[in-house]
Amino acid sequence: MDIDKIPSPCYVMEERLFRDNLALIKRVGDEAGVNIILAFKAFALWKAFPVVREYIPFATASSRYEAQLAFEEMGSPAHTCSPAYTEEDFPAIPAFSSHITFNSLSQFERFYPAVKAFKGRKASCGLRINPEYSEVETELYNPCAPGSRLGVVAGKLGERLPEGVEGLHFHTLCESSSYDLEKTLAEVERRFGRYLPDVKWLNMGGGHLMTRRGYDTAHLVSLLRSFKAKYPHLEIILEPGSAFAWQTGFLLTTVVDIVENQGILTAVIDASFACHMPDCLEMPYKPVVRGATEPISGKPTYRIGGNSCLSGDSMGEWSFDKPLAVGDKLIFEDMIHYTTVKTTMFNGVPHPTIALRSLDDQLIIYRRFTYDDYKHRMS
Repeated sequence: MDIDKIPSPCYVMEERLFRDNLALIKRVGDEAGVNIILAFKAFALWKAFPVVREYIPFATASSRYEAQLAFEEMGSPAHTCSPAYTEEDFPAIPAFSSHITFNSLSQFERFYPAVKAFKGRKASCGLRINPEYSEVETELYNPCAPGSRLGVVAGKLGERLPEGVEGLHFHTLCESSSYDLEKTLAEVERRFGRYLPDVKWLNMGGGHLMTRRGYDTAHLVSLLRSFKAKYPHLEIILEPGSAFAWQTGFLLTTVVDIVENQGILTAVIDASFACHMPDCLEMPYKPVVRGATEPISGKPTYRIGGNSCLSGDSMGEWSFDKPLAVGDKLIFEDMIHYTTVKTTMFNGVPHPTIALRSLDDQLIIYRRFTYDDYKHRMS
């Protein structure tokens, strides 16, 4: 595709790569005999949901709005799990949900009566549990860190689960391997195994990065099959987010200025790490720039800066084969998962255009953003 025909900045998702991921996820689910569903918190481009539905029929939601989006655009009720429901939002949750997970016993006690009283399809209710074990090293993303607000620890539960609890849900992984899941399952069984014979389903959460190169999908299938053999009555659910859109597209940007300060050259782009690639600053991690390398002595080397006023809105450094110039295009790889759901308009910096590169190499524009989008967010 001619990148000069792509508006800048622009998230471009590649349909072929997206379908490859979906096919792999479906195969793993079928071979393991489990339900793998899409987590909106990492990917919620609903205009791509017709493609998703060819492979995966269900989604997981973390809020009322996500649950409604699943109901309307995936065409199925959501598996809903939120750190905290509110009196204002919860009345809509049962209508949009097939499963509702409560993060605490107090939330369950507060809202379960509303589920029972709902006139219509009854959602199956569960508790989020905290096995107090996680392989996630980045504290910001570790749901089992000491003092975590996420999930009920085993010491808070009695010999039996509260009446009405039909499932358990844990989420302890982040871009993790099947071997991390294996260790986590051992802790779940050790701390919560006495409850497993009495529930209908177990949701193993997200973070299963099965579409990453080198991920041992055969081990994952074997692990899940073995677990199901021990608990044949359980519906097993996995809800990865990143795995669906992993390595399925890029963010195209343009160099708009080059500045020098104390020998450091910074290429300023028409996009922002803070606004458009927040995980780079939060995780933090350094993204791959197409055609660039880690710094090499003697090669043109630049820090890349975003176009917001945040002084830390920059990353670096990268080396290029030739000096950069204003107007050059820079492509940040793997920028579809999480970026598109976390994008902000801080400073009035507009969202990048969102587009799909179709199987026949056509650029389909999903959305262009305008001043009205910014203004209405402030009203």
